[in-house]
Amino acid sequence: MYIKFSLVTAKKNERWHSDGIVYPKPTWLGEELLAKLAKWSVENKKSDFKSTLSLVSIMKYSKAYQELKEKYKEMVKVWPEVTDPEKFVYEDVAIAAYLLILWEEERAERGLTARQSFVDLGCGNGLLVHILNSEGHPGRGIDVRRRKIWDMYGPQTRLEEDAITPNDKTLFPDVDWLIGNHSDELTPWIPVIAARSSYNCRFFVLPCCFFDFIGKYSRRQSKKTQYREYLDFIKEVGFTCGFHVAEDCLRIPSTKRVCLIGKSRTYPPSREASMDEKRTQYIKSRRGCPVSPPGRELCPSPLRIAAGSADHCDGHQALGARVGCVAGAWAAERGAGPQAEGAWLPGFHPREKAERVRNCAALPRGFIDQVVLQVANLLLGGKQLNTGSSRNGSLKTWNRGESLSLAEVASELDTETLRRLKRECGGLQTLLRNSHQVFRDEETEAWRDPGPCPGPTPHPEGAVLESCTMSPFSPGGGPRLLRPATPSPRCRQENTAGCEP
Repeated sequence: MYIKFSLVTAKKNERWHSDGIVYPKPTWLGEELLAKLAKWSVENKKSDFKSTLSLVSIMKYSKAYQELKEKYKEMVKVWPEVTDPEKFVYEDVAIAAYLLILWEEERAERGLTARQSFVDLGCGNGLLVHILNSEGHPGRGIDVRRRKIWDMYGPQTRLEEDAITPNDKTLFPDVDWLIGNHSDELTPWIPVIAARSSYNCRFFVLPCCFFDFIGKYSRRQSKKTQYREYLDFIKEVGFTCGFHVAEDCLRIPSTKRVCLIGKSRTYPPSREASMDEKRTQYIKSRRGCPVSPPGRELCPSPLRIAAGSADHCDGHQALGARVGCVAGAWAAERGAGPQAEGAWLPGFHPREKAERVRNCAALPRGFIDQVVLQVANLLLGGKQLNTGSSRNGSLKTWNRGESLSLAEVASELDTETLRRLKRECGGLQTLLRNSHQVFRDEETEAWRDPGPCPGPTPHPEGAVLESCTMSPFSPGGGPRLLRPATPSPRCRQENTAGCEP
């Protein structure tokens, strides 16, 4: 392979500046880039994943995808959910095209004429079920929560609102295929359900979130990525259940696009009883692995909160409100829930039917402001002065506050406030991270756009004017004096508690 390079020299009258970001520096181009390109052009790095569409005919798939895309493109215009319609519609169209070709080739291999039946466990918006039903495959979708879009499909699309708990009553002996498309906590169970439903039942899973048989999946190896390790775990489950598990990479708009397929068994039907004993032993061996129940995470190491920065971590993470995890709370919660009779592994709980907003966003505004002001005053109690410029150009000292651990902050709050915060996912930590325009998580390095510029600041001295600038992502980005009455611009604040009026 030959690569031709040419050096383009900017004209003197052009406003071209080698800043090392947008316009690379000539020394970097000559000394580093060329060497890296030469290295990359000859190295043969083996990927951890299969090539895209390795199990089906690419020509057949491409034709089927284009036909389905044209047929169902109107769904994008009438999508009633809050999710991105283009991503979800075209992703499900691509998955449907893949399954249709996979099943078409399977019928040819087995000499069958009848179209395969299916059940989609955790079907979500139900679009995949709708497409497969419309293309002639009998089947249904089951999900714990009904979606608004279900009413648009019509009676020919079979969708059921029900919770699936793996037990002897949730088997599908008359179904050819079980589908798990981003099925979350059901993902590791789908090969088990397929194996126990009937000897002829097969499965297709597209793993996304990492779940074990109970709760979140706990990593065991550091040499692999978490995604690769989880895929290997699901493959291990399928092999233990007696399947030849094949892996393929789909052509979908998602970073999690590796699917696992169990089409045939590794044992004859006469060995079903001994294989089921092996499955049971394997499932029980995983009992001690989960670290948190579905949809929640136990708290990590304590963080430190400091006054004033735009550093921000996702406030929706379920993190602890005090130092140390409240593991007993989960144990009590697990024991309080109803268990299905004949459950294959006690402790499994499907997701709740109604999604509760527990990220502190539903708390009364007055309560949130009270806690923010209390913590801000606590941090400002330690005098760490910072020199900044006032409006007239003179220098002034400004109290930028001190740094405290989450435990120290929590110890200053009253019991009722902590109890109220504890009902939310993450409690005090989530509330403080949501107030990222005021506080900084010192363990978080990633910068995020802090959102609308806040109004009245909890800092008694206001903010240093030069530190308040518009985000480059805002229309008309650039330095500007922001006022509380103007909520539209976005403000990036560094070592400030608000924007000076």
